[in-house]
Amino acid sequence: MDTALESLVEKIRQAAARARPLRICGGGTKDFYGQQLHGELLDVRPFKGVVSYEPSELVVTARAGTRVHELEALLAESGQCLPFEPPRFGVAGTVGGMVAAGLSGPARASVGALRDYVLGVQLINGRGELLTFGGQVMKNVAGYDVSRLMAGSMGTLGVIAEVSLKVLPRPMAEATLVFEMSETSARQQLNRWCGQALPINASAWSDGQLLLRLRGAQAAVGSARQWLGGQWLEGERAARHWGALRDQALPFFRLALGEALWRVSVPDTAPPLNLGPTLLEWHGAQRWIKLTPQDAPRVRDAAARARGHATLFRGGDGRVPVFTPLAQPLARIHRALKAEFDPAGILGQGRMGA
Repeated sequence: MDTALESLVEKIRQAAARARPLRICGGGTKDFYGQQLHGELLDVRPFKGVVSYEPSELVVTARAGTRVHELEALLAESGQCLPFEPPRFGVAGTVGGMVAAGLSGPARASVGALRDYVLGVQLINGRGELLTFGGQVMKNVAGYDVSRLMAGSMGTLGVIAEVSLKVLPRPMAEATLVFEMSETSARQQLNRWCGQALPINASAWSDGQLLLRLRGAQAAVGSARQWLGGQWLEGERAARHWGALRDQALPFFRLALGEALWRVSVPDTAPPLNLGPTLLEWHGAQRWIKLTPQDAPRVRDAAARARGHATLFRGGDGRVPVFTPLAQPLARIHRALKAEFDPAGILGQGRMGA
């Protein structure tokens, strides 16, 4: 067993024996996300490196401490990428943290979520046992898909040691178009466009402006660009914009004192929520709204009426629940999974609330 991995296993075993909480940490770029950070630091960064990469098989396996930007640079050398565009929030972000947070970027509505690309994981559970789930092929799943369960688990079920991911070739062509329109018009237009054979990869609307990113074959992108119209955004400027959106570096994401960023997930056909300053992604299915933590009842009621839910993504004060409470049947499943993977309750204590 690798020395760094052996050290992680031993620390978890000792913590379990003493019922001592552990706080799993990689690059710390997502420490803001979740209810609270609690426990002795368990640093996964020493366990790093790409274990295997087969460009012809479209599969890469990396250890948890590997930096996301280093993995993406390696993939780019072979003309490949992580198509779900995980938010990085800085250069220190790790592969383990990427999977544990389960966040996807601008292309999610068109290419799928991070969890859809997880093929297998090596996991250290709350007993200090090293477990392997899944593999390196899409059909290597029998029974409960534990590998994908790790996506978004926030370290509450175990420490991700190693992960195998499906990757894809980078698109041959790309173009970004800009349209001036209201939120309602943008949502309606996106619903029409997405119902047609157009190479739409991502969309974003804010402050009366809709940006549409096309990706695919040269002929398809060229034809769609001509048919859709709009104003073309030069390639370098477009790349900077989508990168800033992915990492929440756009001016919209700057919060004033006392302000919070809410992430509202609703069907893309849902009408405007009219709650506050808004940015739409995922063709209208993800809506970022700036209000205060104390506006939780308003935001969550509006999300529920639209058949969705709301997360207090940034700017929480620790008193308002970050995540929408689960229905009792789902809550029972969560408790049962936690008891199975981490019976002593030492991992990610309080990160996802009670």
